Amino acid sequence: MKIAIDASQVIYDTGVSVYTRNLIGSILSIDKKDNFLLFGGSLRRIPKLVDTFSKLTQLSNNARSIVFPIPPFLSDVLFNRLGWSIDPLIGKADIFHSSDWTQPSSSAFKVTTVHDLVPILFERMSHPKIVEVHKRRLERVMKYADRIIVPSQTTRDDLLKLGCPEKVINVIPEAVDPSFHKCTREIVESTRRRYNLNSKYLLAVGTSYRKNIERIIQAFEKVRVGRRLKLVVIGEVRKPMHFVRNVVYLGSVTQRDIVPMYAGSEALLYPSLYEGFGLPILEAFSLGVPVLTSNRGSMGEIAGDAAVLVDPENLDSISRGIEKLLENKNFYARLGKKEIKKYSWRSTALLTLSLYKNLVK
Repeated sequence: MKIAIDASQVIYDTGVSVYTRNLIGSILSIDKKDNFLLFGGSLRRIPKLVDTFSKLTQLSNNARSIVFPIPPFLSDVLFNRLGWSIDPLIGKADIFHSSDWTQPSSSAFKVTTVHDLVPILFERMSHPKIVEVHKRRLERVMKYADRIIVPSQTTRDDLLKLGCPEKVINVIPEAVDPSFHKCTREIVESTRRRYNLNSKYLLAVGTSYRKNIERIIQAFEKVRVGRRLKLVVIGEVRKPMHFVRNVVYLGSVTQRDIVPMYAGSEALLYPSLYEGFGLPILEAFSLGVPVLTSNRGSMGEIAGDAAVLVDPENLDSISRGIEKLLENKNFYARLGKKEIKKYSWRSTALLTLSLYKNLVK
């Protein structure tokens, strides 16, 4: 069986990149019988794509790769708007697993992954161009895909509400990047010194409206009274934020630093308004960091009873949740370490390979 995978997204520092890199790496480590073609399009980032593909294909003698000088905007035009087939570029394949950006035509069985539906369900939270691309792609996905992988029951239900046939949707959870399992106390302390974080802190990841950062800050203001505690916010701030004592904005942080940032925190505050999966929850669990998150959608689904669940639109609920978490840190840290054992890239890869093989039968 020949399996062609569009891995264009692997070079970007996003959750989709984590998924693409780890899924492919685990599949190639497991399946030594089938043939794999990794391909992708880029223009300015061709060297990085070539280098990443080279590392991945070393995992299997049955894997090869090819890079096309096709940037994302042109991919959208060719494959989403004009509906061109990918076959002339990749040759005959049994399975074609498309990226989250385009849905080309193909004679192969077509598989794709829908990580979330933020650009569709919350248009005002996304750039208009991104909304346009995802709408075009989703229309083609729902019309032509033989199987759609989603990371949660929440995303499955969202697709069903949009009219997607139930029989084509498969829930396959994602997992944590291996870097979140490798962090010593020395690295944590060194990172804290470099960022001048000398006191205990809570961590918030993401600054967009959907991440609920303003309510997080307001709840923190209520909770920090009488405590030597800071709130560290990771993520690019795109609009002016009002000054709040003991709130530290770090902007974008490298993967090398974000792991010790998690590990050095007292807790992760993640009461997002919407997520297709909620990877930061599992990232915190993997490092023994207790979590506060939303009681709605995928976040409650992924966290289960291992986190403090709050109403993300109720300030008192968030502040009370923080108090509860701080008073029971060790308890929730233990629950998180237990919960994370349910998720692994090996399991994700095995379920994905099973889906491929069942299509070809």
